[in-house]
Amino acid sequence: MTEPLHTIASIIAATGGVTALDPATPVNSVSIDSRELGPDALFVAIKGDRFDGHDFVETALGNGAAAALVQRGDGPKQVVVPDALEGLRDIGRAARERSRAVVVGVTGSVGKTTTKEAIRVVLEAAGETHASIKSYNNHWGVPLMLARFPATAQFGVFEMGMSGPDEIRPLSQMVRPHIAVITTIAAAHLEAFGSLDGIARAKAEIFAGLEPGGTALLNMDHAQIGVLLAEAKVAGVGRVVTYGEGAGADWQITDVELAAGGSTATVVHKGASYRLVLNVPGRHMVANATAALAVASLAGVEPAVALRTLESFGAQPGRGQRLRLGAGDMPLWLTDESYNANTASMTAALDVFRTQVAPNGRKVLILGDMLELGAQSASLHASLAPAVVASGAEGVYLVGRAMTALAEALGSGRVAAHTQTAAEMAEIVVNDLAYGDEVMVKGSNGVGLAGVVETIRKQFGSN
Repeated sequence: MTEPLHTIASIIAATGGVTALDPATPVNSVSIDSRELGPDALFVAIKGDRFDGHDFVETALGNGAAAALVQRGDGPKQVVVPDALEGLRDIGRAARERSRAVVVGVTGSVGKTTTKEAIRVVLEAAGETHASIKSYNNHWGVPLMLARFPATAQFGVFEMGMSGPDEIRPLSQMVRPHIAVITTIAAAHLEAFGSLDGIARAKAEIFAGLEPGGTALLNMDHAQIGVLLAEAKVAGVGRVVTYGEGAGADWQITDVELAAGGSTATVVHKGASYRLVLNVPGRHMVANATAALAVASLAGVEPAVALRTLESFGAQPGRGQRLRLGAGDMPLWLTDESYNANTASMTAALDVFRTQVAPNGRKVLILGDMLELGAQSASLHASLAPAVVASGAEGVYLVGRAMTALAEALGSGRVAAHTQTAAEMAEIVVNDLAYGDEVMVKGSNGVGLAGVVETIRKQFGSN
């Protein structure tokens, strides 16, 4: 008989909760969304920015939840705790405590989710792997993913994000990774930190939860690598491993070749050379895949297994996914980069777009504001102009107030349209685009360019 993920008894032991439920009641899934409940679900009624989960307890139970973790209430299927979110954290800590898996934590300014996914698929080829879904990487996402951590898993991969200082430290102390990956440092959430060094120090908080004898895996291809190395030393990290194109990287990337449909590179480690072949384009994708290759090695997975798995690894929705729209022989190609944006990811995406050729039409860029850049926002947006020009874009469409700086840097002759909202832009571009075009959409998630992507997909999904 398969052991349940949790039982009410183990939930009570972890949280100190009070309930009338039978302690033997199995709990095989944990959710904070009353609409998305797995089998034998525990619904956790946390209070968010817009909703209070306690308003949906009855809905969750009506939808089949076996129990609800609440901080107020007295129903027969409720487990009452002083604080529901802290109760979720307690369950996550208990799941981590019982685990014998190799645990990987991933953070960084750019590439967290893609790198996490690359690591996940590599480790899944070697054994049962549990990983964060979507971008569940914040103060409720990380404990939720930990609470779902099966005792049988051989590997765990958890993404950790931040929007301010002192946010990653408590997450890492819950996750307790054996391998802590920092993908890169870039101008994301710059207004909260004031400098790239400040961002680097905040990302280095991941070292606070690193298990004794654990390894820090660091991308060295950025100016803040010295800050990360210093922080690792202060934190007493026993082993630091680096990857990147820079000289001296432990996993050194060489001979990178980029094309519209994929990327190749040679990765050298301790005298051995590995040929990395990807079906996604981009120098940044090569770096993300190299991180996965290094993690696999640290976790005891043969490089041949990792390399074979990475050959079929694809970009995720909103993070470089390339879509062929139209049933005919002259499609519209759409690259969806709508989930996030900062100067590093923008430059990387534009470099990829430079390699792409329109089948029989125009190359079109739809770019939205890079958010949370503070006082440097205007200069950072304007700094994208050379990369936009080098990309070969024939039509440039801009969304958002901050993009005014880029519009001015490009000049009116290069900007086809500039709107304040994504909804306005969606109405314009569906009339301007045509089959045969090559289109890239890139911007911060808060700009809402996912709606533009969806509008284009609906308009051009069939020929």
